Amino acid sequence: MTFSALTGWEAPDPAWWNAQGFTVVNADSRGCGHSGGTGKILSRQEAEDSYDVVQWIAGQPWCDGNVVMLGVSYLAISQYAVAALQPPALRAICPWEGFTDAYRDLTFPGGIRETGFTRLWSRNIGRETRQTYTLGPMQDEHPLRDDFWRSVVPDLSAIKVPMLVCGSFSDHNLHTRGSIRAFTHGGSAHARLYTHRGGKWATFYSDAALAEQLKFFRNVLDGAAGARSVRLEVREDRDTIAAVREETEWPLARTRWRPMYLADAGGLVAEQPPTAGSVTFETLSRAAAFSWTVRADIELTGPMVARLWVELDGTDDANLFVGVEKWRDGRFVEFEGSYGYGRDRVTTGWQRVALRALDPQLSQPWEPVAACREPQPVPAGEVVAVDVALGPSATLFRAGEQLRLVVAGRWLCPRNPITGQLPAAYANSPRGRVTLHWGPPYDAHLLIPEIPK
Repeated sequence: MTFSALTGWEAPDPAWWNAQGFTVVNADSRGCGHSGGTGKILSRQEAEDSYDVVQWIAGQPWCDGNVVMLGVSYLAISQYAVAALQPPALRAICPWEGFTDAYRDLTFPGGIRETGFTRLWSRNIGRETRQTYTLGPMQDEHPLRDDFWRSVVPDLSAIKVPMLVCGSFSDHNLHTRGSIRAFTHGGSAHARLYTHRGGKWATFYSDAALAEQLKFFRNVLDGAAGARSVRLEVREDRDTIAAVREETEWPLARTRWRPMYLADAGGLVAEQPPTAGSVTFETLSRAAAFSWTVRADIELTGPMVARLWVELDGTDDANLFVGVEKWRDGRFVEFEGSYGYGRDRVTTGWQRVALRALDPQLSQPWEPVAACREPQPVPAGEVVAVDVALGPSATLFRAGEQLRLVVAGRWLCPRNPITGQLPAAYANSPRGRVTLHWGPPYDAHLLIPEIPK
C-alpha cells in the first residue's frame, strides 16, 4: 500500500484527496493532541464536539458548505455518533470498519471480557491523551451491559445521510459485527455495504477502495439518488477470491438457513441423530470438534449460529469459544484475520454460559443477541441451551473440503507472538469440565447460511 507522508493514522491521504478536489481536515478530539480540555471516549460530548467541527468546516472560505467523513477504526466509530445528531452540513459518511456497540463488539463479546487489545488501547490512550476514563476501568466498573454501555451506543436509526460502510470479514475480534450492524440498522435510504476479506489498511488505501469511496462521495454531492446495495466478496482461502458480485441486502433474502446437527464420532449431519450422545472436555484444555465433508460446491454467506446444550461440572459458569474452520486435504485453510493475523478461521463466536439469556427484541433465528444483564449460574447436573452467535463471513467450500466446528472453554488462538492472534485475548473460564449433549431431546446444531446457485 502507498500513501503520502501527510497521511494521519488510519485517515485519508490528503495528497490523493486534494487532487480529487477535496480538502482534508484532521481534528484532534477534546483532550487529545493539541486540543485542550478533558475528553471522554465514545461520549455524547465527543459527538457534540464533532458536530461543531462539521459546522465550522462548512463555514470556512475554502469550503463550499458540503462536508463528508471518512476514516478507519475510531475515525469510523466517531462518524456514527455525529451522524446520529444530524449536523446540517454533513452530506455523507464512510465509516471504514468501525464497531457500533463497544460492549458487544469489543470489551465483552458474548459477555466474555476482552483482555488484550483493550489493555493495549487503554495504555496508549492514557499515555497520549487526557481522558477521564479508558476501556480498562470501564470494564472493571461495568462487567454487564448496563445503562452505561447502552449510553455510548449511537442511535443508528437516526442516521439519515448516505452511508458507505466497509464490512470486513477479517476483523471479527473488533469491527466486523458492528460494521454490518450499521448497515442493517442504520436509518439511511442510501446505504452501501462494501465487504472484503483482505488486510485492513492495504484494502483501505487500495485503488479499488479509493475508487469506490470517490464514486460514492461524488454521487452524493452531485445529488444522484441512491439505494441500498452490497458489494459482496466471497473467498475460498486467504489469497483466493471466488467471486465479487452485487447484492441488494444483508443477509441475502434467498439464504437457505440449514441446521447441521452434532452427532457421534465428531460428525455434523443433516438430520438430528436418533440417539443421544455427548462429549466432555476441560475448560482450560482440549476442545470438541465436529466435521462435515462437503459433497458439492457450496457458498456459505452470512452469519452462523451454534446451538449447544451444555452441562458443567466443577463450576457453575464457563466461557465458550466457538470457531468454524475450513480444511482441505487434511490441512487447515487459512484466512486473513484481525490485527493482521493470517491464519484465521472462517468465523468465530464467544459466549459466557451464565449470560446466555437472549434479548428477545433484538434476536433473530440467524443472529441471537445475548442480553448480558443478569448472570444465571448453571446448577450441577442441569443441561442448558446456549446460543453462540458466529460473525458474518462469505466462503466458498469446494466438493471434498471439510467444514469443522470447534468448541472450547478457552480462546482458540495461541498467545505466542509469532503464531498467535495478538493482541486479542480473553478471560479464562473457571476450572471445570464442559459436556456437550446432542440427540433427543437436545437439538444441538450449527446453523449455516447456504446460498442457492
